[in-house]
Amino acid sequence: MLRYHDREWGVPVHDERRLFEFLVLEGAQAGLSWATILNKRDAYRRAFARFDPRAVARFTAARTRALLRDEGIVRNRAKIAASVANARAFLAVQRAEGSFDAWLWRHVDGRPIQNRWRQWRQVPAATEVAHALSGDLKARGFAFVGPTICYAFMQATGMVNDHLVGCFRRGEIERLAES
Repeated sequence: MLRYHDREWGVPVHDERRLFEFLVLEGAQAGLSWATILNKRDAYRRAFARFDPRAVARFTAARTRALLRDEGIVRNRAKIAASVANARAFLAVQRAEGSFDAWLWRHVDGRPIQNRWRQWRQVPAATEVAHALSGDLKARGFAFVGPTICYAFMQATGMVNDHLVGCFRRGEIERLAES
């Protein structure tokens, strides 16, 4: 968790495959701890074709059944089915908008939201922007993308900087967003 926080969490992501990875992982995390998902991340990479949305979109019913037997991932039928459906929806957004990245980042006007929380209890579970993103994703056929999942996705991919004011990463992430 510390390594993830210190190197990855909150860094603005514009790589399509990494964005898809976080969509899958955040959906898988619903109802579980993020530590559980991080511990399974390598298994998810293997199971979900290194998060290639084109490959995942082609998963068959047989491949989905095989994933339900994969002890390295969360074996939840709805979450696995959502990941495959989300791959197809992800590709549809790419076709319609040119890139998922460009479409996604328009939700925050292309720049990370810089929050200034002093304590963890101030950090919301969801925001108006997360609710709007959730609604837009659902309208495009995505699943397991409720407002709380969307906010966690936004935090993970740097769409919002929720490092606390006293955290050494706060300023580093803010400077990344400015460059």
